[in-house]
Amino acid sequence: MSIKSEVMRYPLTYALILLSVIPYLFSAFSSQDLVDMDMETLVNMGALYGPYVVGDGEWWRLFTAMFLHGGMTHLLMNMFSLYIVGRGAEMYFEKNAYISIYLFSGLIGGLVSLFVHPGSVGVGASGAIFGVFGALAGFFLAHRDKVATHAKAFMKDFSIIIGINLVIGLSIPSVDVSAHLGGLAVGFVGGFVLSKNPKWIFAYSAAMFAVMIIMGRFLSGEYVSTLV
Repeated sequence: MSIKSEVMRYPLTYALILLSVIPYLFSAFSSQDLVDMDMETLVNMGALYGPYVVGDGEWWRLFTAMFLHGGMTHLLMNMFSLYIVGRGAEMYFEKNAYISIYLFSGLIGGLVSLFVHPGSVGVGASGAIFGVFGALAGFFLAHRDKVATHAKAFMKDFSIIIGINLVIGLSIPSVDVSAHLGGLAVGFVGGFVLSKNPKWIFAYSAAMFAVMIIMGRFLSGEYVSTLV
């Protein structure tokens, strides 16, 4: 299969990879380092930082932080993970379902991260990627009687991704495992529900918006005491 046909077959996955690579190049230029990004640069570009997100109302950072990475290892491992699970998601889910799961997993994963580590700087697509992985798990659970052979390949990918993220979590201080777990849960629910009926995309999206609003209000009310 040629590169062009590969990209045409999985356009969303490659678009998401590109949307992470381009900001990384900008952050590397600003940091004057291709391997390790300057933390101040990441914050200026939209990294998660509780005092800004909750304290100053810069909720847009939940979105921008998904496309920033703390270093070359962080970026490469995340993009490799996305390459593995993203193509599978494009095969099994409609495009709007895939992108909704990706975004909501990343956004809610970011909120979970703010709750667990209110004063830390966080970046990365891991929460969203774990959401896509969770979506595949939900899909296989929903159709376990029909896709038993594919489930074995999925478990192999699971082992690879878990191993990758253990390395990331142990080697990069700006990576937050809590965001991974939050994204995984959001993706699993979305994958299970939307594989049952893709028309439930609006109900799923509305439910995730509601979850975000509730979490945001809770964080706003508890943030000061959490920091103390």
